[in-house]
Parts: sequence; C-alpha cells; structure tokens
Amino acid sequence: MRKWILLLVAVSMLFLLGACSDKTDKDSDPEEEVEEVTEPEQDEEAEEPQYSNIYPFTGIQTNEDVSNRAVGVMVNNHTKARPQTGLSQADIVFEILAEGMITRFLAVFHSEQPEVVGPVRSAREYYFDLANRYNALYIYHGAAGFVNEMLDNRGIDHLDGAIYDNDGNLFKRESFRVAPHNSYLLFGNAHKVASDIGYEVSAEHKPLPFLTDAEIETINGDIANHVEIVYSNKPMNIVEYEYDPTTEKYNRYNDGEMTVELNTNEPIQVDNIFIIETYHEVIDDAGRRAIDFYDGGNAYLIQKGKVQKVEWENQDGQLVAVKDGKVIGFVPGKTWINVVPTNPGMDNSVTITGE
Repeated sequence: MRKWILLLVAVSMLFLLGACSDKTDKDSDPEEEVEEVTEPEQDEEAEEPQYSNIYPFTGIQTNEDVSNRAVGVMVNNHTKARPQTGLSQADIVFEILAEGMITRFLAVFHSEQPEVVGPVRSAREYYFDLANRYNALYIYHGAAGFVNEMLDNRGIDHLDGAIYDNDGNLFKRESFRVAPHNSYLLFGNAHKVASDIGYEVSAEHKPLPFLTDAEIETINGDIANHVEIVYSNKPMNIVEYEYDPTTEKYNRYNDGEMTVELNTNEPIQVDNIFIIETYHEVIDDAGRRAIDFYDGGNAYLIQKGKVQKVEWENQDGQLVAVKDGKVIGFVPGKTWINVVPTNPGMDNSVTITGE
C-alpha cells in the first residue's frame, strides 16, 4: 500500500513540474503576432506620350490636326516697321534682300495661328516662288503690275492686301504707324477669305528633315555663340544672333536692337539658323532683284551653340542642308533662313564666334 502512495505522489510531482515548465515557457516566449509585411508598390514607369501627328515645318509632335494649309506672309523689315507682330509664331522665316540693302521677310505659318501679322509689304517673284514651293497660301500688300500678272499666270494662290485694304476683315491699318508701314493682316480670317475665292485651305505638307533626340546629342561643329550677318553698313543693316544656353536657342538682333514681339516685348527665339549663299542680280532701275534658289551653294547650319559648314540644296522645292552628300536635319523648332549674296559672299559678310 505504501508503494502505491509513493508512486501516486511521484506522478503528481512530475505532472506539477511539467505544468510549471509549460507555464514558464509560455510566459518567457509568448507567441508573437506576425505582422503582414506589404512590399511597397513599384511606381509604374511613366509611359511616353503618344502622338498621332508631327508638324511638318517644326518637327514638333502633336495630337492636333495638321492638315491646315500653310500661310506665307510678306513682313516688312524697315526700321519704321519694327518691332513686328506675329514673327515669333512663324515656323520658318526667310530673310532676303529686297530693293536697296534692306531685307524683307517671308514668314511661313502652320503650327501656330497668330491673331495679327505685320506690317505686311509688297510681293516679289522670289518670295512667292518660295511660298509656292512650300505649298503656302501667299499673302502680301501691293505689287507692281507685272508681278501680279506673274502670280495670276503661274496659278499662285494669293491674297493681295491692296484689294482688302483696311476692310477690317482681312486687313487693317494701324494709327501708331504711317503708310506703308501700318498694314496688318487679320490672320484668323485668311483661310476663310481664301476658301471663298476657291483656294484650297487644307494640305498634306511634305515634312522637313529633322534630327532625333539621339542625333541632337551628337551635333558636331565649332562653337557658335555669336553670329553676325552684315547685309550693309550704309545704310546700317546688320543681323545678329546670340546663343542663350538656358533655352538652347538663339535671340535675334537687328541693328543692335533685340528682335521682339510688338505687343509683348518677348524676344524672337530661333532653334535653327540656316545661312545660305546664292547668286543675286539687280534686274531693273527700281533695284528689284532676281535670286537663284535652285543651283545650291555654300551654307552654314547653326544649332545648339554649334556651327557646321555645309552646302544647301533645293530638294523637291525645299531648301535643305547637305554635308558629305547626306541631308542634315533641323532641330525640331523654329528655323530662320538668312540669304546672303555671293558678292561679297559669306566669308566677308558672315562672322561666327564662340564669344
């Protein structure tokens, strides 16, 4: 009997010890709650914007319709016509000598539609020939009779401000300037008036050649921070471009004054300066010129603070830069094409420096 009592006591002691041990383990190692660790969501890579169209004369991508027909406007560059209105919104501006040693602009508008452009001046053959080659509706104010006949006989789509002079619909005269420096185009009505005549106001324009982002990074050439083009010292007609590294564009100056928009005073900024040298000939007593835009010749292409000596060619009507037999594209953006005579030539009239 005594053995059974001792056995019972021993089993009880073992049970108590096991219970205490279990309690101790639970107290010393409580089961910890496992927090669910959520991996931070990875930011999805920003998708590249998708564009359906490209503006043919700037190379800028867009989702806007680009089927509107370009408009080429003759813009006055007399000292009494400065500062002008609307030039900053032109895709391409051709600067060419008219009579004497004063330049005049053919401003080609497509990607932007200014409200007003001007002052507008009279037509010349080589200007409307250029406008026609870029398939632009040609707008001017006045011309010699034989020039109007050429426009009609060659089937050039044109609007003459002399017909709509100060009608308040297509043209207006401004009181702050005197004629012939005060005629302005009401640009927004140009397509409507052209359509009423029967001209096409939509077009599929052939795009200019443009550089890709990768090609822009590898532009070669000498440093070109300052460009000076001397059209004339007497009377003074000197064009300058100054590189702005913050915008990677060029500001334009005429006779020492920055070229700005009349109403906003904002500077004209240019992505491509294309200086071409070609043959000029005075053809009458009034000093009118014939200018060759077909045979090609020497040129400078200036972009992103660099200059390349190239050739210019007329390819399917468009003026393009060529080097070693290959077309060099423009930087997407605005282009000014400055035309200089072969006499005195670029070497004597154009100076490009890194200063």
